[in-house]
Amino acid sequence: MGKKGKKEKKGRGAEKTAAKMEKKVSKRSRKEEEDLEALIAHFQTLDAKKTQVTETPSSPPTPRLNASLSAHPEKDELILFGGEYFNGQKTFMYNELYVYSIRKDTWTKVDIPGPPPRRCAHQAVVVPQSGGQLWVFGGEFASPDGEQFYHYKDLWVLHLATKTWEQIRSTGGPSGRSGHRMVAWKRQLILFGGFHESTRDYIYYSDVYSFSLDTFQWSKLSPSGPGPTPRSGCLMAVTLQGSIAIYGGYSKQRVKKDVDKGTQHSDMFLLKPEEGGEGKWTWARINPSGVKPTPRSGFSVALAPNHQILVFGGVCDEEEEESLEGSFFNDLYIYDPARSRWFAAQLKGPKSEKKKRRRGKVEEQEGATEEESGGTGAPEPLEVIKEVVAEDGTVITIKQVLAPSGLPVRPPPKAEDSALEASSTGQEPCPRSNAMLAVKHGLLYVYGGMFEAGDRQVTLSDFYCLDLHKMEEWKTLVEMDPKSQEWLEETDSEEDSSSDEEGAEGGDEDQEEDSPEDSAEEGADPQHPEVAPGEQDEEYLSRTEQYWLKLARSHMGPDAKEKKVLKVAHAMAKAFIDDAGQDMARAQH
Repeated sequence: MGKKGKKEKKGRGAEKTAAKMEKKVSKRSRKEEEDLEALIAHFQTLDAKKTQVTETPSSPPTPRLNASLSAHPEKDELILFGGEYFNGQKTFMYNELYVYSIRKDTWTKVDIPGPPPRRCAHQAVVVPQSGGQLWVFGGEFASPDGEQFYHYKDLWVLHLATKTWEQIRSTGGPSGRSGHRMVAWKRQLILFGGFHESTRDYIYYSDVYSFSLDTFQWSKLSPSGPGPTPRSGCLMAVTLQGSIAIYGGYSKQRVKKDVDKGTQHSDMFLLKPEEGGEGKWTWARINPSGVKPTPRSGFSVALAPNHQILVFGGVCDEEEEESLEGSFFNDLYIYDPARSRWFAAQLKGPKSEKKKRRRGKVEEQEGATEEESGGTGAPEPLEVIKEVVAEDGTVITIKQVLAPSGLPVRPPPKAEDSALEASSTGQEPCPRSNAMLAVKHGLLYVYGGMFEAGDRQVTLSDFYCLDLHKMEEWKTLVEMDPKSQEWLEETDSEEDSSSDEEGAEGGDEDQEEDSPEDSAEEGADPQHPEVAPGEQDEEYLSRTEQYWLKLARSHMGPDAKEKKVLKVAHAMAKAFIDDAGQDMARAQH
């Protein structure tokens, strides 16, 4: 009895420790989140000016990462929402909505009244009911300096047929987070993991929630069996067998004061519904065969029409105490749940070269899998030529009995050498992480993302397409030369006007100098009481406090506590004062 009691007590102790940690993180982050709420409210005043749906033909979206790209369930369209962009000085956040017409190869910017606040690293899931719905949960809003974060716990639905946003208010859901993953399973949304970060603390999650699309109610699931450790940014996809696959992801933990150690996970699990048990699930760890992706984080995931799971790109970080070096990837891996096997995708190449490759010896590969193939693989739904080293040393290909193409997965080129060239034939996406992926009619689309070149972060806006049935070559839909992107080193440099034009309304501006000036909602700030020349902050706040209280209360609702309304009002006023001060400083220059 003594041993059993100790074991149970130890288990309860671990739960208490985790609960204390979450409470500690929540308490410390609450203040900075309250400050950011004021900034978010400021942007919502701009969004409130939209009173009707407008659809405007547009150039492709500006560079961004951590947005969502979703295939319309009924139309030949892709839907891009949110994201972020960093220009070396400042972080821009978006809540823009773009629609890409596959048949017309055109972009349309769709402004809809009452959209979700600006965010990135959220999750978006499309379901077919009622003419199509796009469900969005969570994500984060970063301060302009990228030092503070607000993590959302809100749930929104975009009704695609009527082009209306609706916020779904339901209690008992996940806490605020970003980097989580969410899928549609039957008539439910299933959500796993993610993280919450403040200036000083962070916490990663491994909890699982379901949201009923019938009752609009959240439920926290308690799967039996050992499951994944807490993580964010993992693969999460529904298999044809009805299970939910979880692979990889990233987490970090503090090893000593001010020193964190990151972990790029490579384990894999299945979340299985129990037979006859309504709402009951079981975790099962699996060890697929084949060649799985090399260690990485920031990879992108999409589901092929045959329920094979696609993994593209990512970054492998080599962490030192004082530095972080990343190797970026542009390779494509495929997981076949029916065979529980990973494959490294290979392209056949242009048609003109296929006949030469169809028979005969294959050139030696540069990578670690230098083999010749007898073409022993059984046909797969995807026409993919890719080499897989089996346990006995032979090389297997997928889809057809074909010799390997001689096109190995290349090691990632140096970031400086990966600028895109103006080519519409055979030009593949450069290595990147945090790109947006979607599949429609057997075509894989890749948009944007980022890579690093030295101390510079290059955010991308290029757009590619790959026919998953033919697997011949990438097609460039939107070109971009990363070398042409502005990168600001000096703190007094002005913003890149070209990047602001497209993104201003959608969310890239922050409180320091942007939205009112650069967006189509010009004139938003002049409605606020002006700061008189030489007026001190305290004097201005005393003179205009009632105005800011009224504005804060209008955003927070009548049920908000007065103390919190006062905090938000003061933060909004401070943001406006800072904005006005910087305008005056620029005018003097």
